[in-house]
Amino acid sequence: MPREIQIRRLGRVGYRDALELQKQLVEQRKTGEISDQLLLLEHPPVITLGVRTRNDRSHVLVTPQTLEDEGIEVFESGRGGDVTYHGPGQLVGYPILDLRPDRCDVHRYVRDLEEVLIRAVAGFGIVSHRLPGLTGTWVGNEKLAAIGVRVARWVTSHGFALNVSTNLAHFGLIIPCGLADKGVTSMDILSRRPVSMMDVEDAVAAAFSVVFDRQILEAARAAAPVPNC
Repeated sequence: MPREIQIRRLGRVGYRDALELQKQLVEQRKTGEISDQLLLLEHPPVITLGVRTRNDRSHVLVTPQTLEDEGIEVFESGRGGDVTYHGPGQLVGYPILDLRPDRCDVHRYVRDLEEVLIRAVAGFGIVSHRLPGLTGTWVGNEKLAAIGVRVARWVTSHGFALNVSTNLAHFGLIIPCGLADKGVTSMDILSRRPVSMMDVEDAVAAAFSVVFDRQILEAARAAAPVPNC
């Protein structure tokens, strides 16, 4: 029988609060206090630095004053990878999973997240793919979804960011994922029509259930408090 995963649809959550919530849930998952979780949310505009760039902001192309004027915060995230942008219109997914006993393979885990996203957007008529040597999902040479994860004692945190109706101009403030020769795109652009965030959440949850062989449990919005939010 498939293990359960609780889907928490949190709406818009500040990045700092989301980090704190993930930390709490990771500890609860390690002790078995909770089942696997999938947090689905959006962030206010924020630039996050992965472990590769926490001491190097050369891939942030504008001054701190410009970012302040634009209302964009910068955080060191603790996840893998380089610099990326999160903002409204982007579906962020943070799986809190215990990969034991049969999924203790980080490479496989990342490939499985890519498969979830490939399947999810296919339902909207979008054909995406992997690029050899890179993470995330792509349409041509444009990134549709970014992935950056953390795994501690085989419990996961951080995750993926799928551009639904994101303001792509904000990616021009950085070199996304350190890849100067690649672009970014969104579901709205590829579909040539507005795409419902709720529909995308549903598609991602359904694909996650299939790829990870989990039974979905929906959490009530009020049952998923976010610290100081």
